[in-house]
This record gives sequence, structure tokens and C-alpha cells, in this order.
Amino acid sequence: MASTNGLEHVVAAQTDLSLVDGTAGRLVYRGHFAQDLAQTRSFEEVAHLLWAGRLPNPAERAALVDELRSQLSLPEYVKHIIQALPPEQSMMDVLRTAISALGAAAAWPPTLADAKRLTAAMPSIIAHRQAFLEHRAPVTPHPDLGYAANYLYMLSGEVPSPEKARALEAYLIITMEHGMNASTFAARVVTSTQSDMASALAAALGAMKGPLHGGAPAEVMSMLEEIGTAENAEPWLRQALERGERLMGFGHRVYKTRDPRAVALRSVVQGMRDEDPLFNLSVVVEDTAIRLLNEYKPGRQLYSNVEYWAAAILRTVNMPKPLYTPTFSVSRAVGWTAHILEQAAGNRLIRPQSEYVGPLPIDDATSLSTTR
Repeated sequence: MASTNGLEHVVAAQTDLSLVDGTAGRLVYRGHFAQDLAQTRSFEEVAHLLWAGRLPNPAERAALVDELRSQLSLPEYVKHIIQALPPEQSMMDVLRTAISALGAAAAWPPTLADAKRLTAAMPSIIAHRQAFLEHRAPVTPHPDLGYAANYLYMLSGEVPSPEKARALEAYLIITMEHGMNASTFAARVVTSTQSDMASALAAALGAMKGPLHGGAPAEVMSMLEEIGTAENAEPWLRQALERGERLMGFGHRVYKTRDPRAVALRSVVQGMRDEDPLFNLSVVVEDTAIRLLNEYKPGRQLYSNVEYWAAAILRTVNMPKPLYTPTFSVSRAVGWTAHILEQAAGNRLIRPQSEYVGPLPIDDATSLSTTR
């Protein structure tokens, strides 16, 4: 039997939510290029597309904006849980715990109402916890702002500039959905048992917490801070490669060409380059890293990925570094819940098998070898 460690190339489900074409460098959400959606549509419009299967008309968009905004406020008992967790708990731990506490209206089947309610709760949980850690009162959601702008507002208490709100919105859209990645698979496995949506989201958050899945943007920032100057880019990167270290923000399990999400986010950041002191350094490091990766790892087709330019977006909107992965989770909540609904609609318990490669009892080994 061929090894399927990591389940690479194994098709686990059929979906009409997204196409991740790693060879051509395309990402499609329900028939629309994600790159175009990130540059021209709102968070609520793309959420509607993934949840309902089509872009909304103006009335539907306005209704979804109001519905999500109305559910940003958290129940008092959830606020108490958020504040009761020890300060050393990571924000991902807090998100996972609070989502579990929110629960779902019904265990089975999951509903669109639950998807909206739990998605709306994500930025509020983060903002409430951040306020608690900073010893200040939490900020009440703004009655006139949409989902992305309200997230920034609840974190800072200041209405964000349209440019910053739009930059975060583009990031939330381009990272909203990405096929059968580790966290999405975790959510679908839990859903396949006929468990509730909150449990499936908690599983997804547990997977996202792992540094091989959700932690790269913060590592990109650390790398850029260590490099420091454009003149130091090549020596630093060359030394890292000669030590056999991975360059954070480069290479992808699926994409063998430029990550279309990185292309979209670089375009957004370029429009705000005056507000990003590291933009020029980011460009130099990207170009140098791609050249050196081709030199040290010829034929591997390694390019910058979404995490590289996600770091630029998040620093431009003044997102604290510990909130990078939680913010990734805020965006991915829409994709996760859409997959949960899709899994439930045609559910079959996900139950793969494993191949036993350990020792056998002595008495059974001979007979088994003759019957294989």
C-alpha cells in the first residue's frame, strides 16, 4: 500500500465552496476569483457568497451587515469566562474556550443562524480579552460600522480610517476559505459525527493554533525585524538557508507558483506604503528570498505565500503581533462554518483507516503472512 502520511493527494470530500489550483496559482470562491473579491467586495458580501452560494443584492447585503453587527455583543456569562481565564492563556485558547461556551442552538443539524452568530462572536471575544489584558473597559460595537471596521474599532476605541478598514477587509476576504486545509478538515470530521457547530469550530481553532498552520505571519514579522535593513537581506537570508532553516512566509504545500492571495495582499499594501515603514524592506526581502531559494533549492518553485504579505497588512492596521493567528481565525470562521453546513447537508461519517505496521504475536505471524 502506498504511504498516505499527511493524506497528501487524498480526496476527502467534494465541495463547491472553493477551488485551490496550486499549479496555475488560482483560488476560486464559488465561481469567483478570490483575488477579485478581495479587491472589490465587502466582507459581508463574500460571507453571503460562501454561505448562500451567490453574491447578495444590495438589500441582502445591508441585512447581513445589520445582522452580524447586532450579534457582536457577547452574553454576560461568556464575558465572565473570558475574564476568568489566566492571563498566560493564549488568545487562541481563549477563542476556543469562549466558542465552546457559546455553544450552538441545536446539536444537529447545524444552521446558518449558528454560522452567523458564531462568526460575529469571534472578533468580539478577541477584543474583550484584549481589553481585559490591557486593564481597560471593553469597547461597545459601533452602530454604524461593518464587520471588519468594527473589529478594529473594538480593539482600539478609535474609528479606523477607511484605508485601514479596507485593508483588513481585503485580508479577511482573501483568507476566508482555502479548501481542505487542516483546520477545515478537523471541522468537517467533527461535523460528520453529528456534533454541533460550536464543537466543530473548537476543533478547527485547535488545529489553527498549531504553528504549522496558523502561526506564520507573526514569524514573518520576527524575520523582518531581525533582518532590519535592505543591505542585510541577502547575507541574513543566505546564512539562514545555509543553516538549513526555513524562510518564514515562503513556500506552500499546494501552490507551486505565486500564491494568488499574496499577490492580492501585496497590491493592497502597496496602496498604503506610506503607512508601512517596512514595505520597502518587505519588497527587497521577497525578491531576494525568491532568488536565493531558486539558487539553493532549484526546481522547488518556492515563492512568497499569503502569510508573507498578511504580516504587512496586519502591521499596517496596527494589529498586535499576538493577535495575528486569532485574526486569521476571524476570517476563516466563514469558511469553516460554510464547510460545516456543506458537510451536514450530505453527511457521511468520516472514518479513514490506518495500516498497521507494528509487530504481530508470534503465533499469528506465520498464518497471516500466508493469507495476505
